[in-house]
Amino acid sequence: MKPSELARYIDHTVLKPETTVVQVDRLCDECLEHGFYSACVNPVWVERCVRRLAGSQTAVAAVAGFPLGASLPATKADEARRAVSQGAAEIDMVVNLGALLAGDAETVTHDITAVVTAAAETNPKALVKVILETGALSDERIIMGCDCAQRAQADFVKTSTGFHAAGGATIEHVKLMKLRAGGLKVKASGGIRDLKTSLAMIEAGAERLGMSAGVEVMKEIQGD
Repeated sequence: MKPSELARYIDHTVLKPETTVVQVDRLCDECLEHGFYSACVNPVWVERCVRRLAGSQTAVAAVAGFPLGASLPATKADEARRAVSQGAAEIDMVVNLGALLAGDAETVTHDITAVVTAAAETNPKALVKVILETGALSDERIIMGCDCAQRAQADFVKTSTGFHAAGGATIEHVKLMKLRAGGLKVKASGGIRDLKTSLAMIEAGAERLGMSAGVEVMKEIQGD
């Protein structure tokens, strides 16, 4: 795989609560240098990233309900609506994890639908990725999460926030999600820090990679 091809899989990410404006600007500059697919940030940084990345091939993605997923559906929907109105092209929302663990598919689907609807009403081209937090789930609940995301007409299912103690993406979970996601795409995120893992996730079926180590991975593939 060419470096330029790998770069288009990567959502270059900075989501820590202590993130500063200097770090956000650096993230955008690295996106411009390497051609990453998106800059993924907390909602407070969307407008700044949209301005800094204007005219480039890098989109802006914002999170909603992050990192717990325990906000009300209306709150997540409002986060999505505001971010998209400010120029975010994609929303990475955290599922209602408690409802998913309890097997409450109706609540999970309603939660996702609220965000999908809000994003689409603001910009019909906006994409929604549903973070399942797979490390905390059984295979049965991962499959249920994929089913709920399909019913809600999301665009992606995503493994992890990277903040949960249960861990991040695994090859096995990516393969399972790819198998059961229907027409949805799969994003692997959480704990992807090197080229070998990145390529393995793509081989397993991931069509997007969320990582804060994108620059390091690009240096590896470029042989720097």
